[in-house]
Amino acid sequence: MSQNTTAVEQSMMDGKIYERNPSLDSNKIREKLTTARIALLIRQPFFGNLATRLTLQDATDWCATAATDGRHFFYNENFIDSLNQKQTEFLFGHEILHCVYDHFTRRDDREANIYNIAADYCVNGDLIRHNIGEVITQVKPFHDPKYYGWSSEQVYDDIFKKYDDEQLKQLGKLLDEHIDWEKGQGQGPNGKTKKDKSGKSKQPSYSKEELKKIRDEMKEAMVSAAQAAGVGNVPKGVARLIKDLTEPKMDWRELLNQQIQSVLKSNYTFMRPSRKAWHTGAVLPGMDFDQTIDIAIALDMSGSIGTKEAQDFLGEVKGICDQYDDYKIKVWCFDTEIYNEQDFTPDSGEGIEDYELQGGGGTDFDANWRYMKDNDIEPKKLIVFTDGYSWNWGDENYCDTIWVIHSDTSIEAPHGITCHYDAKSQRDAA
Repeated sequence: MSQNTTAVEQSMMDGKIYERNPSLDSNKIREKLTTARIALLIRQPFFGNLATRLTLQDATDWCATAATDGRHFFYNENFIDSLNQKQTEFLFGHEILHCVYDHFTRRDDREANIYNIAADYCVNGDLIRHNIGEVITQVKPFHDPKYYGWSSEQVYDDIFKKYDDEQLKQLGKLLDEHIDWEKGQGQGPNGKTKKDKSGKSKQPSYSKEELKKIRDEMKEAMVSAAQAAGVGNVPKGVARLIKDLTEPKMDWRELLNQQIQSVLKSNYTFMRPSRKAWHTGAVLPGMDFDQTIDIAIALDMSGSIGTKEAQDFLGEVKGICDQYDDYKIKVWCFDTEIYNEQDFTPDSGEGIEDYELQGGGGTDFDANWRYMKDNDIEPKKLIVFTDGYSWNWGDENYCDTIWVIHSDTSIEAPHGITCHYDAKSQRDAA
């Protein structure tokens, strides 16, 4: 055994983790799991409520540590025996957040191992930030404070570019078995999938109808658990998911238009009398709207933005210009710096379709706020078109900000108003 390899990890590599220890009492193992769920109910009711709905199922013959399908908590008796009580609570929290964040179905065509690692970074980070149980050290977990608040897709993109397979192995190990719902296969901490004598995976498999039913059950259970736990007792990422599930959806263009309309100047005038008062014989002043909008627009042109996204951004800016008779719109591009600031008005002689996009480096939202402060730019509204992949979000107290986030609806800005540009829905509507 190497100096950095734990007994549990060595057992996994040797395949001994799947051999039942005859000295273990299965009833005591289940009692440890039950006690952990009760402790979560008392101390962390959101996690406790969701943990108690999972059916405990011994899966020592195929599962190296633990796994879930949204209905069951699969576990390896040898691994559970190696954990203390608080670590067992952490393990329950780990499985629950995989369900809550729907990591089973969000992988799409991404490389499975790297996406599973990204999902573990997100889950472990949330548990550590919110003091759920105690970090499991029997298997070196993937954890980096850098990824706090990131989506699994963002983490995937980051580690996919930075590390090869050998480097990823040095960073940590998957804490649990990640089941591919549709294929009944998965990748666990030892990188292997257990099969029976016929060569079939021992892991469960599901039809598309069953998958949908399980996902719907989890969404309903998540909302109920959050309501029972109370506001402020769930991770921020979970709170955003619940907000999306429970609040009525508004078309992002309508929301954006409402926000722009809020900066229009207005006054009362007798040049436009109120028709509501005509029947009284009195002439009352009507509302006079000044149709000049004065806003700033920042276009994310970092390396993660493709040609299609850039075209979408320009198309939406042109739509804003076309919507108003008079406008003053300040536009610039950014990555870690600011490029090509231009003012557009109906009389400027140049349309937004002729605007030259510049950038291509990393992403630093703070660059926009530094630029505005250095150049005395104080917009009534700042609209940022972006894919949302950044670790900072600017100065929330400087100006009202609208974030138009392209494609990834899981990202929510920590301040201002967030609108999601769903590229698929826009194509369907076209």
